Amino acid sequence: MADKRASWGQDLLWRIEAAGYDLFTAFARALPIDTASDFGAWLVRRLGPVTSAARVAETNMRIVFPEASDAEIAALMDEAWGHLGRWLMEFPILDKIIADPARVEVVGAERLAEIARERRPVVFISGHFSSFEIMPAAILHAGVACQITYRATNNPYVDARIKAARRRYGVILFAPKGGDGARELLEAFGRGESVALMNDQKFNGGVAAPLFGVTAHTAPGPSRLALRYDAPLQPMSVERKDKAHFRVVVHPEIRLERTGDRTADIEAGVRRINAFIEDRIRARPAEWWWVHKRWPNELYKKRNHKSR
Repeated sequence: MADKRASWGQDLLWRIEAAGYDLFTAFARALPIDTASDFGAWLVRRLGPVTSAARVAETNMRIVFPEASDAEIAALMDEAWGHLGRWLMEFPILDKIIADPARVEVVGAERLAEIARERRPVVFISGHFSSFEIMPAAILHAGVACQITYRATNNPYVDARIKAARRRYGVILFAPKGGDGARELLEAFGRGESVALMNDQKFNGGVAAPLFGVTAHTAPGPSRLALRYDAPLQPMSVERKDKAHFRVVVHPEIRLERTGDRTADIEAGVRRINAFIEDRIRARPAEWWWVHKRWPNELYKKRNHKSR
């Protein structure tokens, strides 16, 4: 498990972080489900505003809602910290949440059943909405053969624990790296397996497409796959109903047009995915993961300069 390229000091730090992760997990799993969720909301509402992530979140909110007042931004920020805190405490106990049918409602389950039955691959797309980890569990529990992709963490010990936690509720993850990873995804698609990809984070070198009217570099992978195999994009999202109770929504599929101009077709696909992400953020803004830098770095530097 240890990375042979890491120094002994780095390896020691990773092990200490992993021990902290174990303590956090043990604490979360010792609490009743809704108590853990409530505690996370309470804690992050207090800690979030004093972190560097607060500046990123505020910049994002002002890009998305440029006409919002300071009071409206503050209210949205407080609500968003609460949702982020709930997600944080719910992750170690997702196997308990998913095991309780009363806690997870699937809207459009018949579409998942159809995908599983027909065994025709689709490209699942989504974003970091609410406890987004519930979405891959819903896909796999419906019987859909699917490659669930994710970005591995830098700490290999924590990464192993995250993968083990997800295995508890039936999700085996695949972290594609470089050309080999892309080739494996293509091979899986060729076997009739679907692929699930998150498409709401910045992708350096990706397609420059508008998101809320501002250029955002976006991964072209989902559109490329869909066009190459003439497969639909299948959007999904997760919504919080109350405390640790959720609604997984299977949205109408998106069919991309193949005009013969591959570059233009991929860009058109990226724009449609960004439009879906926009719609979901507008519908339930507090549930999006506001703390990552989605737009070019210059916007965040400019905002930090103004705040001094």
